[in-house]
Amino acid sequence: MEVKTSLLDNMIGVGDMVLLEPLSEDSFLENLRKRFDHNEIYTYIGSVVISINPYRSLPIYTPDKVEEYRNRNFYELSPHIYALADEAYRSLRDQDKDQCILITGESGAGKTEASKLVMSYVAAVCGKGQEVNKVKEQLLQSNPVLEAFGNAKTVRNDNSSRFGKYMDIEFDFKGDPLGGVISNYLLEKSRVVKQPRGERNFHVFYQLLSGASDDTLKKLKLDRDFSKYNYLSLDSAMVNGLDDAANFRTVRNAMQIVGFMEDEVQSVLQLVAAVLKLGNIEFKPESRCNGTDESRIKDKNDLKEMCELLGIEQSVLERAFSYRTVEAKMEKVSTTLNVAQAYYARDALAKNLYSRLFSWLVTRINESIKAQTKARHKVMGVLDIYGFEIFEDNSFEQFIINYCNEKLQQIFIELTLREEQEEYVREGIEWTNIEYFNNAIICDLIENNQNGILAMLDEECLRPGTVTDETFLDKLNTICAEHQHFESRLSKNSKFLTDHSLPHNCFRIQHYAGKVLYRVEGFVDKNNDLLYRDLSQAMYKANHSLIKQLFPEGNPAKVNLKRPPTAGFQFRASVGTLMKNLQSKNPNYIRCIKPNDKKASHIFTESLVRHQVRYLGLMENVRVRRAGYAFRQAYEPCLERYKMLCKNTWPHWRGLAREGVEVLMTDLQVPAEEFSYGRSKIFIRNPRTLFFLEERRRQCLQDLATLIQKIYRGWKCRSHFLLLKQSQIVVAAWYRRYAQQKKYQTIKNATTVVQSYTRGWQARKLLRELKYQKRCKEAVTTIAAYWHGTQVRREYRKFFRANAGKKIYDFTIQRIMQKYFLGLKRDMPSMSPIDKNWSTRPYRFLDGAHTELRRIFHLWRCKKYRDQFTEEKKAVYEEKLEASEIFKDKKALYPSSVSQPFKGDYLEISKNPKYQKLNSTVEEKVLLADVVNKINRANGKGTARIFLLTKKNVVLADQKTGQVKASVPLPDLTSVSVSTQTDGFFALKLKEGSASAVKGDFLLSSEHLIEIITKLHRMGATTADRTQLDVDISDEFLVQFKQEKVCVKFIQGAPKNGNSVSCKRKNNRLLEVSVPTTA
Repeated sequence: MEVKTSLLDNMIGVGDMVLLEPLSEDSFLENLRKRFDHNEIYTYIGSVVISINPYRSLPIYTPDKVEEYRNRNFYELSPHIYALADEAYRSLRDQDKDQCILITGESGAGKTEASKLVMSYVAAVCGKGQEVNKVKEQLLQSNPVLEAFGNAKTVRNDNSSRFGKYMDIEFDFKGDPLGGVISNYLLEKSRVVKQPRGERNFHVFYQLLSGASDDTLKKLKLDRDFSKYNYLSLDSAMVNGLDDAANFRTVRNAMQIVGFMEDEVQSVLQLVAAVLKLGNIEFKPESRCNGTDESRIKDKNDLKEMCELLGIEQSVLERAFSYRTVEAKMEKVSTTLNVAQAYYARDALAKNLYSRLFSWLVTRINESIKAQTKARHKVMGVLDIYGFEIFEDNSFEQFIINYCNEKLQQIFIELTLREEQEEYVREGIEWTNIEYFNNAIICDLIENNQNGILAMLDEECLRPGTVTDETFLDKLNTICAEHQHFESRLSKNSKFLTDHSLPHNCFRIQHYAGKVLYRVEGFVDKNNDLLYRDLSQAMYKANHSLIKQLFPEGNPAKVNLKRPPTAGFQFRASVGTLMKNLQSKNPNYIRCIKPNDKKASHIFTESLVRHQVRYLGLMENVRVRRAGYAFRQAYEPCLERYKMLCKNTWPHWRGLAREGVEVLMTDLQVPAEEFSYGRSKIFIRNPRTLFFLEERRRQCLQDLATLIQKIYRGWKCRSHFLLLKQSQIVVAAWYRRYAQQKKYQTIKNATTVVQSYTRGWQARKLLRELKYQKRCKEAVTTIAAYWHGTQVRREYRKFFRANAGKKIYDFTIQRIMQKYFLGLKRDMPSMSPIDKNWSTRPYRFLDGAHTELRRIFHLWRCKKYRDQFTEEKKAVYEEKLEASEIFKDKKALYPSSVSQPFKGDYLEISKNPKYQKLNSTVEEKVLLADVVNKINRANGKGTARIFLLTKKNVVLADQKTGQVKASVPLPDLTSVSVSTQTDGFFALKLKEGSASAVKGDFLLSSEHLIEIITKLHRMGATTADRTQLDVDISDEFLVQFKQEKVCVKFIQGAPKNGNSVSCKRKNNRLLEVSVPTTA
């Protein structure tokens, strides 16, 4: 069941100002403050929504909120902008009424955000579909484009709209959007050339310089540094919370979605860049021979780059900045421009170029978003326009803006009264005239075709002769002096002659929102808004397609000597068209208020809000709304809300809703003058009556709540008791079942025990009988056996007395040996020769057999292990065995060589092409090839040599060339000397008198010393015609070098070259080898 709610439920302050009691400006402001402090930023005045800018994000715009306000009555929920948007959309869709939403307020009050919220809500609740979604997306994405080109940072607002915007959104009969049309009003183009302190130029300039790629800026001839452009203010170039680079990407994407072609986007960016370049053009004075002053461009580089961007001849534009041509009928007069006039022409061109570009953008967007069908459309208009402006220095722009707001206030009062009157007539309530201030007299003061201020300003601009702002003010003082809403110090009205708050060059108008002082300076120039024809024609000559569209009056074929319409005339015509458009639609109002000037949240400045409440005319609005009946409500929701106040209508009323309300009001004794019955609604005159009903309802709701609580508690207690009772029954049943089961189990267990004892007794009795019988049989058998044994021993005693002990001994020994051998078989060790495990002997007399069996088994498994070897592996192990016999426990180098296999040919001499020549020189098979160092006896240093061992010779060759240096037959070797340490030195001693011994013995060093000497030793052992080679292991031995014998001595110590062995000549008879000490 859907819960019915109301605006009056859980109300903070008063949600509808019409119900405020007592009504005063102070109570009005206090109510706004109270709601603002509780984050209630929306308040109603009837159907008007007041919106206070919170300056922060609030969680009240979620999709859930959209669904909450969808298809709900306007007063059904708390005030919200969604309620107004939903009311307008449903009226358009269901009642076929064109709608318009008027959003007003000063800069920074949140008008632009309010218009976005309205459009986003309508987009969320209308139909779905590919084409519909495309239209919605284009309508929404038109906002970022217009904001970039039409919004700027001001002292009051970081994203202030500097133009008025009216968008007509067109819908089909189902309520789905078809397209839209945008109208723009009075772009503040003066901002292009000059910005007040603390403000920026339009966003697009900063976005382009911050977000465009380096390549794009290069093409546009721009630099990212803001300070290089005169039209950009530097004191506020960067804005906190505003990412210009990201916004530029957003704008580019939005333009693509809306339908801009890439070449159109580039053309727009080129025009923006041209405006920046235009601001950098500066002029210098130059005197002519006739005494007149003229201007010249100082630096033509920016002019050149601008002309290249727009495709204009530089000389044409340069002349347009220096001369002005005036045409009158058939005559042309060319005059030079001084520096001031040149700067005026430059700024006028920049303003016109940018404003026309903005108008072209609006037109181009309209082409993309316009409805494609020609059928009749339903229309919802959204107006986002400047609010009433009162500054310290008010000029032509504020005058135009305030004129527009006067017209909006006029139509607001008229439409509000008309809406009230129509509702009264529709409901059959007598209409009473309402007194209110009619600002038509102010509108007439401004827009009257003969004596209006705008008409006189146009007249001054068009008349010949000298025209200045002072002449315009004189004219106003003459014609408007007696007007009650016009004030001037120089007027004929003597009461203002001594008013020192009114300067001589100003006039004051008493608007509906208060008095505003306007400074007349600049009125004439801004209204003229002239662009010299020379500049228009120069622009038309550009090769840029978009420029030709923006300056059609520059076409020489279509020269028009008529003066173009003034800015005031154009704006008045636009406002007139807008007013007609608004009067044809059903109005909905959103009044935006700025709570403080600091753009900070949670700050409510009463004086500022009071000022806005006055010039927005909100108090006037409340008074108009309350002039008749302050509150009205349909009979059904009224009866639904207050039916509990009368016994006859509670809880259900069976008759018509109106009859139920009549019974209710009669029962409550409400005075008849306080309400009236309409056809479908009840009208309540005074808010006090409504609050009386609400207070009675609150009390009744408390009583009903108490009654409901009492009934609920009683029901809950009864339900609890019944639950306990039912639970007790269930518990008792389960307990009885459990008790019976336990009793049965006890009896069953007792029976089982008795049975087991009985069976046990019977079994034991039977066992005793069987045991007795068995013992009897065993006794008989034993007696018989003893008896038979006695008889046999008596018979054979004579045969066994002599050899009985020996036979028993032999039998015992046999059994022990059998058991011993079976144990050996069971506990046999592994077949690994290095496994030394062997079972222990059981008896001492088996010691010899045990040891012999262990030896035999070891020899047998060693044989089995050797049988697995190949011939090559056998030879390797034989060499390793022989090396062990020679060096084990004698040479410290030996242990490290055990794990290294004997490879033999370390140089792969037969395969290596480097040693091919050496291999061919040696005829026998090479058994060992390695690189050794031959020690020089003169200095102890080594020389690398190739050491080759064959079956017959030992060959030493040069390592680099492979040339044989020495070849020694094996029979000429008598012995080999090595040290006991870890070095690789060895001496080959030759037989005296042999041919090889001419140069003496060889002292060599090798990393494979163990393998070399082992192979040399085996060669002597395997050859029958040679004696075995002796191996002398000593730390000191003699070596024969030619005719001298040198002692080679090995010592331990720390060598100089790290951990290597070093050899040094001590004297003619001693070579000392230092071997590093091993840890």
